Amino acid sequence: MYSTESLVHRKKQSRCLLISAAIGCVVTFVIGILIGRFATCPDESVEEKPGLYLPGVSEALVSDGDPTIAQELMNSISNDRIRKNLRMLTEHPHLAGTEENLNLAMELKKHWEDVGVDHVTLTPYRVLLSYPNMSDLNYVELLNENNVTKYKSNLTEPVLTPEENKPGVVPPFNAYSAPGDIYGEVVYVNYGRVEDYIYLEQNKSINITGKIVLARYGKIFRGDKVHLAELRGATAVILFSDPEDVTDGDVNQVYPKDWWLPPSGTQRGTVYIGDGDPLSPGYPAIETAYRKKLSPDWYLPAIPCHPIGYGIAINLMRNLGGDVVPRAWQGGMNVTYKFGDGFQTPGWRAHVKVSTSNRNVTIYNAIGIIRGSVEPDRYILIGNHRDAWVFGALDPSSGTAIMMEISRAMGQLVKSGRWRPRRSIIFCSWGAEEYGLVGSTEWVEHYTKSLGARAIAYLNVDIAVQGNFTFRALGTPMIFKSLYDATKKVPNPNATEVSEGRTSVYDTWKMTTPSAEFDRPRITLPGSGSDYATFRDRLGVPIVDLRYTWDPRYKLSAYPMYHSAYETFYLVDEIMDRGFHYHRAIGQIWTEMARDLADSLIIPFNVSDYSTVITSIGKTFMDSFSKIMTDNGIDIGLLEQAISNFTSSVREFENQIQKANLKDPFVVRRINDQLMQLDRAFIDPAGLPGRSLKRHILFAESTVDNYAGSRFPGLSDAITKIQLKEDVDNQWEVVRKHYSVILFTFQSASATLKDVSNFMFSY
Repeated sequence: MYSTESLVHRKKQSRCLLISAAIGCVVTFVIGILIGRFATCPDESVEEKPGLYLPGVSEALVSDGDPTIAQELMNSISNDRIRKNLRMLTEHPHLAGTEENLNLAMELKKHWEDVGVDHVTLTPYRVLLSYPNMSDLNYVELLNENNVTKYKSNLTEPVLTPEENKPGVVPPFNAYSAPGDIYGEVVYVNYGRVEDYIYLEQNKSINITGKIVLARYGKIFRGDKVHLAELRGATAVILFSDPEDVTDGDVNQVYPKDWWLPPSGTQRGTVYIGDGDPLSPGYPAIETAYRKKLSPDWYLPAIPCHPIGYGIAINLMRNLGGDVVPRAWQGGMNVTYKFGDGFQTPGWRAHVKVSTSNRNVTIYNAIGIIRGSVEPDRYILIGNHRDAWVFGALDPSSGTAIMMEISRAMGQLVKSGRWRPRRSIIFCSWGAEEYGLVGSTEWVEHYTKSLGARAIAYLNVDIAVQGNFTFRALGTPMIFKSLYDATKKVPNPNATEVSEGRTSVYDTWKMTTPSAEFDRPRITLPGSGSDYATFRDRLGVPIVDLRYTWDPRYKLSAYPMYHSAYETFYLVDEIMDRGFHYHRAIGQIWTEMARDLADSLIIPFNVSDYSTVITSIGKTFMDSFSKIMTDNGIDIGLLEQAISNFTSSVREFENQIQKANLKDPFVVRRINDQLMQLDRAFIDPAGLPGRSLKRHILFAESTVDNYAGSRFPGLSDAITKIQLKEDVDNQWEVVRKHYSVILFTFQSASATLKDVSNFMFSY
């Protein structure tokens, strides 16, 4: 039995326990409310407080990558390995669509698997390419009045070093040229630009209808030369490399003694104006594809075109009749340049024989992916094409050799378990770029939904080293910051410049290529010269193209050996980059940009660079076209206001980033999504007027030069046509409609930078 005292004591214990339990429940309830309030529904004041406040959040989710990895990766890029890679890549010719090109794709696949890349695949596409008839080769000849051949172009380029003596060397030709057997008189048209034809028509009263056009390579894309000639009624085009553009004036100091083009050297290249497979525009050339005739956006010639070296071109020019050309049209051949429109000897004529034909073949892209550790669904793409007209030691294998080394360096760290990037890094080796960006365009079309949602940036190296004077870059504004930061970290490969105090790549780049407006190097807005184009045009992905280039005192449109059989390993190893120091520098820049974009907590995009560029191109546009637009009732002030409003949105967005709590992974993701969406906001799904597959309203290539960039391209195209008196009334309607699209798009882009729960504008 219990005593009375014992019972009282036990009652008191029970009462205390009940009170304690009640207090505990109240405390737990209050804590629950607080957690719910501040963890799941943070307001702006909470967002500004530092520190983790989400329970269980891993520090890895809200941190930048290991900063020591940057230097380790850059230091591991090896000159000798790049050299070894290039020797392998240039052992045989590897034209697109050939077995040799597929063999290189398989080599890359094996390399990536060996070095630790997570996932590797080959993506095939059945596309329309173009090849010469190897049993009936193309040529140009000059016939006398008795139909006897006086001069004839080489069917193949003569072998000048043992390296060129390999099977599979395709003879000089222009891809997608129409076949034909054309006889006639020749008119020399300088570079074959619009302004050259205007000069001929207005100053010399020369009509090229029914004539063969002789044009020197350079200044504009070769396809535009053929297109402009065809529009004016020419029957054929002969393209030649002029010594003024491909030598330093001494035709005896050429390859294999130096990097200058010899008389027999001939530039191959496509004359197709378009991106991707000509028969499946807008959609991938996969097994189920519907194929049709060429898109109205694109151009394939209906007239023959053939390239020759200056060794035969001088004989054509020497026999031309007509007046002597002005000084600006006089090239570097030791002969008096004349307009032609007839030969000095009556009855003489030129003959252009082209047997080139188009056929469907299978090409392959090789793709390797290093999976991201935190955000595997965000992609940093680094790419380079694999196909070459012959050996391609510069274009493109210098870039491929470096990409192989970057993948080795990164894969080794991943394989060791010491590093894995926050975001996925994708290595891309494209097929058939030389024919018109075919492989990359088909892949973008194939995976446009995934890439449109997930791609952060595309980093391209087409030609790593086309000279050894200074670094140069083409790019869109969001990429500027990462590029500048990387070039400041990479040591200058030129020892002489280092001794003079220019210790980084950035230092010489800034000195040799300064911006006209800012205290930094100039980055040129690109045209459509390489695989970056479709990423920009279709997806609105920020892009860059990197390379070392020549001294600008040489007025070159391309490096002298461009697309010739003499673009060999010997040219690179013995003449252009002994020791592969400049190749290594490009590799280090490329590596650091990829790592920076993949590992930084906040994507290193500087949105103020975008507004700066827009302000600059807006001013240039208005300086050129504001008067003609105002005179025709268009309020140019609306564009000025749109640009000003966009700049204000940029400033507000950058201020918000400064206040954001970057320890909240949802805040980080939201900011990065907004950064990703900005370039995409300038994509118009309907495309530019007359160019439905070119969809970026700010940046595209010029319609008269595929290589050159154009700003506000839809408006610029239409107003230029008006100025040339082409379809004036209709073009003014194009201007008015597209102007409204631009104004609307600026508003849309500004909205992407606003608070995500308050993105609409008040009216």
